[in-house]
Amino acid sequence: MKRFRIVLVLASLLVVSLGLFSYTMTEKYFEIAKNLDIFATMYKEINNSYVDDVVPSKFMKEGIDAMLENLDPYTNYIPEDEIEDYRTHMTGQYGGIGAIIGNRDNKAIILMPYENFPAHKNGLMIGDEIVSVDGIECKGKNTNDISKLLKGQAGTSVKVTVRRYGKPDTFDVLLTREKIKIDNVPYSGMIDKQTGYIKLSEFTANASKDVKDALVRLKEEGATSIVFDLRDNPGGLLNEAVNISNIFISKDQPIVSTKGKTSDWNKVYYATSSAVDTDIPVVVLTSSRSASASEIVSGVIQDYDRGVIVGQRSYGKGLVQATKPLSYNSQLKITTAKYYTPSGRCIQAIDYSHRNEDGSVGKIPDSLKHQFLTANKRVVYDGGGITPDIPVEKKSQAPIIASLLSKHLLFDYATLYASTHKTIPEARSFVLTDQEYQEFLVWLNGKNYDYSSKVETALDELEKTAKAEKNYEDLKQQIELMRKTAGHNKEKDLLAYKKQIKELLETEIASRYYLQRGIIESSFDHDDDILEALNVLKNPSRYKEILSKK
Repeated sequence: MKRFRIVLVLASLLVVSLGLFSYTMTEKYFEIAKNLDIFATMYKEINNSYVDDVVPSKFMKEGIDAMLENLDPYTNYIPEDEIEDYRTHMTGQYGGIGAIIGNRDNKAIILMPYENFPAHKNGLMIGDEIVSVDGIECKGKNTNDISKLLKGQAGTSVKVTVRRYGKPDTFDVLLTREKIKIDNVPYSGMIDKQTGYIKLSEFTANASKDVKDALVRLKEEGATSIVFDLRDNPGGLLNEAVNISNIFISKDQPIVSTKGKTSDWNKVYYATSSAVDTDIPVVVLTSSRSASASEIVSGVIQDYDRGVIVGQRSYGKGLVQATKPLSYNSQLKITTAKYYTPSGRCIQAIDYSHRNEDGSVGKIPDSLKHQFLTANKRVVYDGGGITPDIPVEKKSQAPIIASLLSKHLLFDYATLYASTHKTIPEARSFVLTDQEYQEFLVWLNGKNYDYSSKVETALDELEKTAKAEKNYEDLKQQIELMRKTAGHNKEKDLLAYKKQIKELLETEIASRYYLQRGIIESSFDHDDDILEALNVLKNPSRYKEILSKK
């Protein structure tokens, strides 16, 4: 009898719970229907009564974007006319000429032709100005508009009119568009006789195959250790992150798990194949712009103590997106889950679920972060990206260097240099002589690249505050004296920062002859992250100590 009463009470509670759930869901559906009706009637009234014409698609997209902005930056509406660009982003494939185009002083300039694609094969160079595409003038157009003119079905032709530095007249180049596949691995090679280097820039289709092929080839060339560069890699496909991790992690080991609102998104992804190499020493390079899939890979390497992480703390994106089809060929890219590394940590750094009253979001505070343990019982934390085992401080850029870069003066001089020098040595051995650096300084005379030093900026703020507090006249003499003492001198700064400016200029010049390979190889001897990676790889006892530290 007592048991019957217990069962009866439990059954009653279940009925009440289902009733409450049903009521709650019914109430929620009513709220959705009510608000959709309000939205539709408001849209109708605006369309009928607003003083100016409203473009329906543009007006609606702005409304949808504003609504989704309240969720997170990764949940996006993709209208039909943007689907092709989205596919290009996810697959790395498009029909075109194979070149990165940028804007320089309102002109369309080739910043980088991809090797062995139409632009490169037809002799287009970094620094070339695209004057027109099929007779359509490019001056004043933004890079997206120009890219659309250059893209098209593979096999079709496009005529570009080009102006090249040092040439008096423009000339036409007829290009046949090809299917362009942007390399996930833009470069792999040997830093020295023992150390291989793999740069992974994206996680689009076949990224894992590209990395695997690079690793196998480097080992055949004699690599006994690997620097795996994930700096500034924004991520991409989850399955490619799993497969790349599997290159270094044994079969059947858990790589990453996802947890969402519905059970469909609660999954554990395992290494499904035999690893390529579970023993070769590895250093993974990360930066503050390494995100998403690149954080999965670096997190896996760290959690299994499979390699050492060097560089800066990664971005902290622990969210997974999926694409859902909508009506009229549009799509919704929506955040469906959070992902967790093998130790159980979610590295999501920004808390979009708990916004401040003003709508802003903040980072997860240290007090709410939790400790987790790697395979060797090293302590790691969630809620803030991947923290490097060896942090390398990112040097702040001197104001004069920032000015030379923002005014594109290093870019322009490299173009000039290439026009007067037919060849240079290999990128890793190319250096400017002191005489050549002096020629660069002479060329700078009369160029606009003024800037404010940090002290001058601080004095500007002091003057502004003094004026606001009505005591500027009392401080004016001292402020002016400090300005005279601390004022920057361009000539002195060009000598004081000669080493850094020369390195940047050498890299820029090397790109004119060796493209992306030139940029990377030219930086080997002064890249602080790579130098630190080499230090630890050439010291086996230190490498082992870092990974066994408790």
